[in-house]
This record gives sequence, C-alpha cells and structure tokens, in this order.
Amino acid sequence: MNFKGFRTALAISACLALTPAAAEEVYNVALDGTFAPHAMPKLDGGVEGFNVDLAEALGKELGATMNVTAAQWSGLLPGMQAGTYDFLVAPTTVTEERTKSILFSEGYLNTDFQFVVKAEAEDIDSLDGFKGKTIAVNKGSAYDKWARDLTDEVGWVVESYGTNSDAVQAVLSGRAFANVAGNTVSAWAVKKTPALKLSYLHSTGKVFAIPFPKDKPELRAKIEGALECLKSKGVLAELSEKWFGVTPAEGSAAATIYPGYGVPDLEGYVSEPHELSCS
Repeated sequence: MNFKGFRTALAISACLALTPAAAEEVYNVALDGTFAPHAMPKLDGGVEGFNVDLAEALGKELGATMNVTAAQWSGLLPGMQAGTYDFLVAPTTVTEERTKSILFSEGYLNTDFQFVVKAEAEDIDSLDGFKGKTIAVNKGSAYDKWARDLTDEVGWVVESYGTNSDAVQAVLSGRAFANVAGNTVSAWAVKKTPALKLSYLHSTGKVFAIPFPKDKPELRAKIEGALECLKSKGVLAELSEKWFGVTPAEGSAAATIYPGYGVPDLEGYVSEPHELSCS
C-alpha cells in the first residue's frame, strides 16, 4: 500500500459519562490512512473509514482516548513492536506466520476474495461460471497471483492493471467481465458505482483482527472485550452497512463473539472463558 507523505493524528473523545479514572486512559494506535474504505484522507484533513470509526467506537466503549496515527503500512507492525503504538487498528490479516510474533484479538471482519461485475451481468455462483471470461486484477496483488494460478483450472483470461481502480474501470468499459479483489474493497467499489454489483465470493477462511505486542495479553483481553461488546450491540454491523453497504451474515466474524481470546486454533489463542462487561 503506497503512502505519499500523508501522516496525521486525531484524538477520539472518551465517553464523558464514565469515571474520571477510566476517562484518563489513552491508547496510541495506528492505521494506514490510504486503504479505502478502511481509512482514507478527508478533503478537509484527517482520515475517515471503517477502521477509523472502529477505533472511535472502541474508545467510547472503554471510556478512553484513542490517539490514532495514520502512517505507512510498512511501518505499522515494526512501530508497534518497538513500542510506538500500543496496538494497531489497521485491518490486519491473521496468518500462522504472524501469530508467531504477534498477539491477535478475535476476528472482526472476514477477508475473502470477491468478484465485481456489471449490474446487468449474469449471476455466477461458482468459479466454473467464469470459464472463458476475462478477469481484471491489480498487478502484483495477492488476487493477481491467485487468479493466474487458477488459469488452467478455471479457463479464464487474467489481465493485470496498475491499480484496482483501473481494474474496476476495465469491467465498466467492457474490457473485462469481472474484477476480483478483497471483499471489503469490492463492496466499497459497488457502493460507489450503481453500474456494478457484487458477484461470486471465494471464502479464504481468514479474518482481519487487532494486533498487539506478544507480551501484552492483558491489553489484548481488555480490547477484545470491548470489541465483543461492539458486536453484541450491533455496532460492527452498522459500520459494515455504512462503509461497505453489506449486512454481515450470520456466522461471519463481524456478527460472531468467539470463545476465549484470539483466533481459535492458532498460536496465541487462549480458551479462557469470560463474560461480557459492556458500558
């Protein structure tokens, strides 16, 4: 994710109705301010997006102040490990490799591959439906590699473009039948462009979760508790509808409170049961 000189910080107000001691809590957190619709620059300064709102909602739930810094993606995880940030609010995919050095909360969004087609296009419910079709992808992305690796199996033609916006434009102009990208990015493109619609979703089984330093299990437990409260109150569903135009499906990460702390079956997961304690 490219970042050109944009860096900003904003304080998110605490809920004033809570106790003074709780209101004094301050967390330094960070995200990539150029990854729409999760975080992106506003015309009047600052950043906005799903994850900016998520940080604000966590702050309100905890009665704490979130000092949110928008920085280059490549520096976020190293910055957290160095102590610059308490944790990250950037959408971060949980992988087996990452769990060796990072603690994660439970997942809050599924991160899948989703196709975008013209609004009048035929409905497709499997990869086989794209046989003989041209698929536009962002050059060098995970979706580019995935689609090319499946070329012989599916029988599609893959064309790469410099940005995902260019790949989406290829669909609109008829140069490609579909574009494939991350499900939240695809949903954002469709929300902005009535001439498009969401098509087949390929589940990866992966989720976005909140990363913490490996030696901060107590902080992870506290923030995850607040995250679970946001799920129980329907706040994550509201944010999904606001930014992606999608209501989370039953059983999805945005609608599910998982047992224990972390992502089940991966390193760092703690099965310790706990009850919700929401504001």
